Amino acid sequence: MSDRASYLPDVWLGPDGEPVSCIDKLNLLQENLEELREMAQEALEDAVVMGCDEVQARKALSDLVASLGKPFA
Repeated sequence: MSDRASYLPDVWLGPDGEPVSCIDKLNLLQENLEELREMAQEALEDAVVMGCDEVQARKALSDLVASLGKPFA
């Protein structure tokens, strides 16, 4: 993939450190992240249009991702 998004890893790894090789899983991961990126971009643009500081809005988005709970904990 020459147009691979810079935020995607070159290789997705499983919990055991082995590469995930299922094409369907890899495609779903890419689709999910692209949807999330589009939503985050819209949220950032909305914040700036409404007069919020871009740096603060970016930090809020970053903090949102950092606050995600561990799946299936």
